[in-house]
Amino acid sequence: MNNITLDTTKATQFLKAGTVEGLETKVKSVQETLENGTCEGSDYLGWLHLPTSISDEFLNEIQAVANTFREKCEVVVVAGIGGSYLGPRAVIEALSNSFSWLIPDTKNPRVLYAGNNLGEDYLYELTEYLKDKKFGVINISKSGTTTETALTFRLLKKQCEVQRGKEEAKDVIVAITDPEKGAARKAAEKEGYKTFSIPANVGGRFSVLTPVGLLPIAIAGFDIKALIKGAQDMEKATGLNVPFADNIAAQYAAVRQSLYTEAGKKIEIIENFHPKLHYLNEWWKQLFGESEGKSGKGIFPAGCEFTTDLHSMGQWIQEGERTIFETVLSVEKPNNRVDFPFDEENLDGLNFLAGKRVDEVNKMAELGTQLAHVDGNVPNMRIIVPEVNEYYIGQLIYFFEIACGISGNLSGVNAFNQPGVEAYKKNMFALLDKPGYEAESKAIKERLKK
Repeated sequence: MNNITLDTTKATQFLKAGTVEGLETKVKSVQETLENGTCEGSDYLGWLHLPTSISDEFLNEIQAVANTFREKCEVVVVAGIGGSYLGPRAVIEALSNSFSWLIPDTKNPRVLYAGNNLGEDYLYELTEYLKDKKFGVINISKSGTTTETALTFRLLKKQCEVQRGKEEAKDVIVAITDPEKGAARKAAEKEGYKTFSIPANVGGRFSVLTPVGLLPIAIAGFDIKALIKGAQDMEKATGLNVPFADNIAAQYAAVRQSLYTEAGKKIEIIENFHPKLHYLNEWWKQLFGESEGKSGKGIFPAGCEFTTDLHSMGQWIQEGERTIFETVLSVEKPNNRVDFPFDEENLDGLNFLAGKRVDEVNKMAELGTQLAHVDGNVPNMRIIVPEVNEYYIGQLIYFFEIACGISGNLSGVNAFNQPGVEAYKKNMFALLDKPGYEAESKAIKERLKK
């Protein structure tokens, strides 16, 4: 099978000749620090060679647990937040029928997501929906104390035990958590739940190729071995030994950083013309936003879906402030075919499209958009995906992960921590009078009086 490819020609024309090539030495140096574990955040590099370290035996173990869920559950709820939910959801939504929620399916459990918000109505409606369902829960949390996920898991655990009994519930509740410590690990061991480990050296946004993503994806009925094979092939195609000119991850990182530092482009819009990739956009936004947004630096990651958003954001992209560049996920071959029909009356004037595939119309919309936006001084890169399947989604995941690691280190930040995420939590705990936050609670309440 072919690899995904990268076209940067409509981006590099906005840079001085030789700008990207001039980064070759720096990019290679960054790759070496990743490879040697000498970069900032090096204790979170477990994702770097994760694909090629995964054995068939491990995937078989994941599949066996997935098969238990598939046999015993109509619905499986993934309780997690951030990468713990965006990763698996990105893959499952990309590979699923767009209308699967309307189609009865006797083969595959319906996968739902919770623990990613504190919406009371959402949780009420979820628990009401589950009342007459045979459901299971995957609790994904390294610590077991992340508020959104822990609160949701407590609700779902109790409901599952009430509806199925404690003994039967043990077969359909799994914890994916820290290898050794944390509340989720202790609770799982006490209750006798099956557990999988999130490697201690893999952060949440890089965890989709661990059990965090693999178990839900397998439960949903997709081929995790093909997913991992795609990631393995991309790991090899973007390795340190691959020449800079042939390494699409190195090229992507170098071009985006050049557009940021040399051309003043502060916002990257990831776009697709394939609605199934919506949550891949969302996962990408977290991956790059949480990795690079530090020390007053960082390209702002935004997302659009075309042609839909051309009718809402298109005007701003075409003629707004020139601080943006675009990266388009371009799918070469759809999985199905629809031909545009001929109409005798032709009141809409579209008979000139009769007999053409809808995808041909979509492709010309994509090309026309690229040309228009480039004419409007918006640099444009294209990532060409041969088709949407497990193998190429696996390639995309690893491609973005390694490109993010290179890009973040090029910008001079620790791409693998997220200290800023804690700020809202401290305020929330203080406002809720959590034990241990008395001083913070007093200070913040005084502040609110002013």
